[in-house]
Amino acid sequence: MNQTRAYPPVKSLGPHVVVGPIYRRRPLVCGVVAVGLLAAVVDHLCSRRQSDDYTRYHNQVFTVANVVDGDTLDIAVPNGQYPHTRIRLWGVDTPEVAGSRADEMHFGPQASAFAKCTLLGREVRIELSPTKTRGLYGRLLAYVHLVPEDDSFNELLIEGGYAYADWRFWHPLKKSYKTLEKRARNHGAGLWAAVKFDDKPAWRQRMEKTFESR
Repeated sequence: MNQTRAYPPVKSLGPHVVVGPIYRRRPLVCGVVAVGLLAAVVDHLCSRRQSDDYTRYHNQVFTVANVVDGDTLDIAVPNGQYPHTRIRLWGVDTPEVAGSRADEMHFGPQASAFAKCTLLGREVRIELSPTKTRGLYGRLLAYVHLVPEDDSFNELLIEGGYAYADWRFWHPLKKSYKTLEKRARNHGAGLWAAVKFDDKPAWRQRMEKTFESR
């Protein structure tokens, strides 16, 4: 004899929305909860790492052990399994040099040479943003100040026309850096003396086109 299984009644939330029995929705609910828990764990770990970075690096003085290019350097302090801590300068983007992920760009060698001449082997003070301490590839994001003068190397790059103010990401000095770049551009400093539109980084070309189209 065939038996018909009785299901709980279907609840309607309106003419176009029908909700079935709760046990049919349980996998979806569990999935949402799992995603929420994972997000909370990731947020906790990120917050803890930022706190650790702030304690370890912020306002501390270190020696520059290596200069990768105009906006990337290593300071002589271990970082996990690595003997040095790699820093990506906040708010600036220098043109690429040969051997990097992109081809050599206009004024890239000059920017790299300036960074090596100014930074290699000298002491610098590291300043971090309280909102974000790490960027792509786990590099420390920092404002670097020369010791003992306390001049901002990030600003020196922009003022001398060795770097573009990076508009892509928010940081506390973003507006100030854009003002510094405008001044350097008006004076034809560094790369601004002869740069063409096609010489600029791809991100900069995209953003300039976007602003021009508005």
